[in-house]
Amino acid sequence: MKLKLGLIALAVSATAAGSAFAQTQGVSKNEIVIGTMQDLSGPIVAFSKQLVAGMNMRVEEQNALGGVNGRKLKLVVEDHGYDPKKAVLATQKLVQKDKIFAMIGTIGTPTALPSMPILFDKNIPHLFPLTAAREMYEPLHKLKYSFAATYFDQMRSGVKYLVKAKNSKKVCTMYQDDDFGAEVMRGAEAGLKEINMPLAEKTTYKRGSTDFSSQIAKMKDAGCDLVVLGTIIRETLGAIGTARKLGWGVDFIGSSASYTELIHKLGGPAMNGFYSTNTVNVPYMDDASTNVRGWANRYKDKYKEDPAVFSVYGYQVIDLFIQIASKTGDNLTTDNFIKTLDAFTSPRDMFGADSMSFTKTKHLGSNRARLSQIQNGKWTPITDYITD
Repeated sequence: MKLKLGLIALAVSATAAGSAFAQTQGVSKNEIVIGTMQDLSGPIVAFSKQLVAGMNMRVEEQNALGGVNGRKLKLVVEDHGYDPKKAVLATQKLVQKDKIFAMIGTIGTPTALPSMPILFDKNIPHLFPLTAAREMYEPLHKLKYSFAATYFDQMRSGVKYLVKAKNSKKVCTMYQDDDFGAEVMRGAEAGLKEINMPLAEKTTYKRGSTDFSSQIAKMKDAGCDLVVLGTIIRETLGAIGTARKLGWGVDFIGSSASYTELIHKLGGPAMNGFYSTNTVNVPYMDDASTNVRGWANRYKDKYKEDPAVFSVYGYQVIDLFIQIASKTGDNLTTDNFIKTLDAFTSPRDMFGADSMSFTKTKHLGSNRARLSQIQNGKWTPITDYITD
């Protein structure tokens, strides 16, 4: 009789454990399934290609070590083409078919936003997207976390610092006529307000514009000696290139959206002197750090091309996930993962990223950025992380 009762108790226990286990989507005895949405067919495909390479590199490294607490990582990549409608379909596929545990490193604000309700409805975390929009962690939600300083915070501190360092008298801005550009402008405006300076001139452009002569002429006529650019790549090159052709030697500062090796590679010597805020460093093959050089060479051996700053972002977001999941332990559930994340702090990494920390009410890893400048055809850090 005792044996029979013991077997019944064991069966009940096993059933209960199995039910609890089944509730955690994407986690099995030997595997953790994570997903990401990238632009594999749209306007920023080059960035996503680098992101996915960095993500896969970190996944493969960890799996070679046995995975996370004995579970191998499986990364599923879906294409959203930088289209919100495609992002919805991609999210549904990752949630319903691939059964992901978490969404990590989605690129783009307009594609990340529509995916969140779908994920949250299934209790799936949205982690460390590749966008510096405040909506990635505000308003507070238990399942959404961002990792790097917003465009607003970057420009608020970066512009204020540079004005003081350069003794700038008049600050202008040229920004993309959308939410991204407006965030850059508002950040600069907020930083200037703290030192009792206005934006002397504001000018905008439509996404896809190629001629910036009227905007540059307007700011030149206003007598500005520092220009804040709410631009990405092509527009950064166009604005600075136009100014140089006009013989206007004004200082320019951009956000992390323009902090890429493509600026000096495509723009050449005209880009020397350009400032940008950034949250990790470009991993040059001849970096001063032996760790970065070693990593860059492993990356090049694997992918047959030099790593880029977006390669680092991809590597970084997967590494953050691995640190948190490892610390969570064998019982990897969404609630346990979030509990660990809400008390998590990481040190600076080899790429110069700031220390990250999260709490129940703080879902942004760091709100600090540093300032770099293109000098002799390379990005060179000129400050540590700026603290107000």
